[in-house]
Amino acid sequence: MQDSPSSRRDILEEVKKSDAAKVKVAVTDIDGVLRGKYLHRDKFFSAADNGFGFCNVVLGWDSSDVCYDNVSFTGWHTGYPDANVKLDLSTYRRVPWDGNVPFFLGEFVQPDGETPLGICPRQLLKRVIQRAKDMGFAAAVGVEFEWFNFRETPESLREKGFVKPHTITPGMFGYSLLRAGQNQPFFNAIMDELLAFRVPIEGLHTETGPGVFEAAILYSDALEAADRAVLFKAGLKDIGGRFGIMPTFMAKWNEKLPGSSGHIHQSLKNENGDNVFFDARDPHKMSAAFRHYLAGQMLCVPEILPLFAPTVNSYKRLVEGAWAPTKVNWGIDNRTTAFRVIPSGPKSTRLETRVPGADMNPYLAVAAALASGLYGIEKKLELPSQPVQGNGYRDESATRLPSTLHDSATRLAESRLARELFGAPFVEHFANTRLWEWRQYQAAVSSWELERYFEII
Repeated sequence: MQDSPSSRRDILEEVKKSDAAKVKVAVTDIDGVLRGKYLHRDKFFSAADNGFGFCNVVLGWDSSDVCYDNVSFTGWHTGYPDANVKLDLSTYRRVPWDGNVPFFLGEFVQPDGETPLGICPRQLLKRVIQRAKDMGFAAAVGVEFEWFNFRETPESLREKGFVKPHTITPGMFGYSLLRAGQNQPFFNAIMDELLAFRVPIEGLHTETGPGVFEAAILYSDALEAADRAVLFKAGLKDIGGRFGIMPTFMAKWNEKLPGSSGHIHQSLKNENGDNVFFDARDPHKMSAAFRHYLAGQMLCVPEILPLFAPTVNSYKRLVEGAWAPTKVNWGIDNRTTAFRVIPSGPKSTRLETRVPGADMNPYLAVAAALASGLYGIEKKLELPSQPVQGNGYRDESATRLPSTLHDSATRLAESRLARELFGAPFVEHFANTRLWEWRQYQAAVSSWELERYFEII
């Protein structure tokens, strides 16, 4: 992994000493899609001091660049002016597959150049992290993704109408060294080049399904973990394209196959660096703080579900028997529940939140997990149920998660609890973007409808 200078002065000095004539900078939109540009190195040094302008449509359009018609922050009524972006110099990296060009992440701020913009995803997470700090905690977070890989290009996939894409391997063969070996250059590039990009992969293996991999990103503090997750998805697409491989982070690309998860592992440390989730005296090694934290997530998840499951497609994954949760329940090392408690010892006892899919915006999903957990600690919430033994799908007493984006976004829009956690400006903006997404889906004519009705009706 790159050795990264730690001070602002050292970072800027390293960029000055490099041979790079340009610098790559990026922000994420509401969907977690990386949006960026190259800056001339002279412009970069100005931007490092003063920020730079980025059209605010980035927070006012969907993943297909279609402008929302139901948000107040921006739109035709504002003329789409620039919004201020402040670079976070601590995110400095060099992009190994792009000539080692220097790279920085930024975030949207108010016109004064410092005050956070309430609807910016990275700023939202930073506010939650500050809340944890004010309570005496620092979060350790690790994100893992499953995703499918296809022997396609953007052009070839469009030419075939997104029908029957060709996976890079056939059949169901999880944890297969054979399948990994058959795509060895790509497999090695993921491990080696992402490591050089300061996105270290703790483990990489095939999952059950044709062409599907799973990667666990090495844990870190919460903001760095979300940065790594965003850059993992974007970087993997760059790397894959070089091998003629197209990854997808859709939650469910095929109804006959398992979906793709985006699980979030979390623990909290106190000011001494101790894991406050661990209690050796408890049968499950769970401290009172851990129980409160888990209870907070269980209370909040039905009201903030779009932050974990943000697309119409997300809910095709959340079905019974597909390795994804459908109910608000928990268990000890149980992968059929929404929340998996992992009692691994003093350092690694943690919670795995299994609700998010690979289509999540990592900033929003990590913020949702931490904010709801901290709420549970603050309110000293008690767990509403005992841990599930066996099949969590058969847990008749558990609350069922909303089953469509429309239902979950409507609940978010009406939620006082969500406003308490994230602020009204963000909740209103984000809920409206999800309701927009649902309206686009409702207006579309699907291949299922054509196959079912075109000839027969």
